[in-house]
Order: sequence, then C-alpha cells, then structure tokens
Amino acid sequence: MASCSLSVIEALRATAQRLDTQAPYQWGHMGSCNCGHLAQTVTHLTKAEIHARAMQRHGDWDQQLRDYCPTSGLPIDDTIDEMLAAGFTRTDLAHLERLSDPVIRAAIPFERRNALLHNRRPDVVLYLRTWADLLEQSLLATLPLPDFTMESVSTPALETVNA
Repeated sequence: MASCSLSVIEALRATAQRLDTQAPYQWGHMGSCNCGHLAQTVTHLTKAEIHARAMQRHGDWDQQLRDYCPTSGLPIDDTIDEMLAAGFTRTDLAHLERLSDPVIRAAIPFERRNALLHNRRPDVVLYLRTWADLLEQSLLATLPLPDFTMESVSTPALETVNA
C-alpha cells in the first residue's frame, strides 16, 4: 500500500473532496477518471494535460501502468514518476482505477462494499476516504505517545505543594 505519510493522506483527501464537490468525472477519460483525478492532485496538471500525455501511448491506466518505463521519455511516464515519488505504488494506482484493493474494500461497510462500482463517483469518493483513513490510522499507530502520568509531570507548583 502507499507510503504512510501525511502528504499521501492529504493527496487522497484532496482528491476525494474535489470529486465530492462535483469536479468533472468521466471514468473513460484518462484525466478525469479515478487515477486521473489523483494525478491532477499530485502533479497539478489539468485533466486535459494528463489525457494528452496518456494518448501518446495506447491503453487505459492499467495498461499504462504495466507499460510504464521511467526512461521512456513519454510524458505519461513522467506523470507516473511523479505519483510514485509522492508515495504511491503502481499497484495502488491500478487498484484505484478499479477500486479493487482488498484491504481498502474490507474496511468499507459490507452493504456498500458489495455494491461498489469502479466508475461511480460516490464510490470513488468513499474508496479514497477509506484509503486515507486506513493510512491515517496506520500513521497514528506509529507515533510515540507522550507520557502523561503524574510521575512524568514536574512543575514548580507541584514541587512547592509537595515540599
């Protein structure tokens, strides 16, 4: 799964928010589909720029990810490079296009999970938010918690009272 970082979580949440507020969505368009929207967030390219880059090689996002070569010189590979550098993996992106990551799907409520469609905007938003939530929970679990026991609290006021 994607790198557990604040920047990845923010990219997922920003993408979900943009989709939830009626940004143009078209699953068959390389710049305004599931991966296309995440690419817009990460690269700051427009949907038209992403689509034009993708059209220089055949295939949908899944095919583009399989054919990816960091030294190809193709603009879509530069776009994928940026997404990988941001902390996503090729597998993450392939799953995003089909909303198919089993860990993310398992975290979605059962009644929604069974009806999840890869090309329906509300389902994409739910998937992105669930993914961000999972990464956030994982990130929080790795952070050390401060020790708030009374033994760890040493203030002059308490020392005066105890003297």
